[in-house]
Amino acid sequence: MKKTYLAKQGRLLIDGQIDRRQFVMRTLAAGAALPTALSLADRAFAMTPRKGGHYRVGTGHGSTTDSLDPATSENGFSSSVTYAYSNHLTEIGPDGQLRPELAESYESDDATTWVFNLRGGVEFHNGKTMTSDDVIASLQYHMGEDSKSAVKGLLAPVVSMTADGSNRLVIELEAPNADFPFIVSDYHMPIFPAIDGKIDPVGGVGTGAFSIDSYEPGVRATFTSNPNYWKEGAGHFDSFELLSIIDVTARQNAVMNGDVDHIDRVDPKTVSLLSRAPNLRIEEGTGTLHYTFPMRLNIEPFDNYDLRMALKFAVRRQELVDKILLGHGALGNDHPISTANRFHNGDLEQREFDADKARHHYMKSGHSGKIQLSTSEAAFAGAVDAAQLIANSAGECGIEIEVVREPKDGYWSNVWNKKGWSACYWGGRPTEDWMFAAAYTDDTEWNDTAWKGTDASARFNELVRAARAELDMDKRRAMYHECQALVNDDGGTICPMFANYIEGVANNLAHHENVATNWDFDGRKASERWWFV
Repeated sequence: MKKTYLAKQGRLLIDGQIDRRQFVMRTLAAGAALPTALSLADRAFAMTPRKGGHYRVGTGHGSTTDSLDPATSENGFSSSVTYAYSNHLTEIGPDGQLRPELAESYESDDATTWVFNLRGGVEFHNGKTMTSDDVIASLQYHMGEDSKSAVKGLLAPVVSMTADGSNRLVIELEAPNADFPFIVSDYHMPIFPAIDGKIDPVGGVGTGAFSIDSYEPGVRATFTSNPNYWKEGAGHFDSFELLSIIDVTARQNAVMNGDVDHIDRVDPKTVSLLSRAPNLRIEEGTGTLHYTFPMRLNIEPFDNYDLRMALKFAVRRQELVDKILLGHGALGNDHPISTANRFHNGDLEQREFDADKARHHYMKSGHSGKIQLSTSEAAFAGAVDAAQLIANSAGECGIEIEVVREPKDGYWSNVWNKKGWSACYWGGRPTEDWMFAAAYTDDTEWNDTAWKGTDASARFNELVRAARAELDMDKRRAMYHECQALVNDDGGTICPMFANYIEGVANNLAHHENVATNWDFDGRKASERWWFV
């Protein structure tokens, strides 16, 4: 009863219906001690969004090959830029649930025909009012045979898009997809203004909380608050600055010295050190972030099933969780679906290090000689050490691995998705279909294992399509469980661990109670959701 009363008084204080003195007096009357009453008042004020300030973020992502073009966005620097100056039809909220964004609502009776009712009066930074024509042109940019978009495969099932007036959009799919509203929240699909049915993908004009002042690919981006931002209770900072600081030590020094206010990808080894800094706090969340070592089936020797299986059995996964994540994460099982997903297959046997099985499959593969594993701290903090640990455990199995340390800059354009075996990370996706369609189906540009042409991959693609159209949740669960087993067995992914998002945050930064964990930085939307106290 007392807790409920205090919570009510806190809401009254935040809403301005009572002042600080009244709140303290009522809290004391409820039996709280004076220090407790003052602390509660401070906490309540901290939860009240305030306007102003220059928000500086240091991110461990970025490459000089980055572009404003959202179709080619491939790291957290680019997606943070996109989220700052643009919006999408839908978004993942701080509670992890899907909610409308530029769409006021969405609906479907059969999961094949989807109707998006758009918000009226939303303005782009150039003053143009958003209409359904802008949405159609923005989505069409990622479609068609000539598209180079990373989400070309996600939108391939779209048969038609029709404007039913200026604020209503009808999208027809070739088959039912119960998760389609999730798909259009993907960071590659912002809505831009259209001229004669075409968008300018690098024009930097969106509907977001900030407008772009400057943009240096993979280096720095600066923004100014959009005075006409349509979203209530969002966009609190006067300005926003995003800095690419790939080196983890430099990034952590920057936040400790007060040069930035917020960093991502804190090295688990230094969590204790940063938490002792008087100007900082550590915030940590568990979601779908996972670290992988993809083997490309279109490059020898990884086209050999037994070679892939030998390497999978040669990895000490718990050692990686203990030594690389220092416990800030969980075991992976060579597929991308975490316990945070609805249809995680908890019955699938956890793969363990097994030297005998590794030797058996390695001998059966017929391979001899060194196997190169490319790695870089650009992939994730500790990626180089993780690769060396894999090389060490593989050596116990008679498998010789040469760890190739690649340059940080250009890693995502020159190494990942090109070289035979490399280190990688995936933020994961809120749904199984989205994750599989983004990185594992045979029609996505980001199939970083080139998993195609095997009987198992054919079965996998068949199941993904069937599960997408299945509205019976039990049948859908069984399909996704089999999908995870197929990736685990035949796929080219070694996924040893799911990592927590660990961030260093200045004490004067505040946010609402929930923080999204679909990406770091509150789903990479901290720039519009957080504020200074």
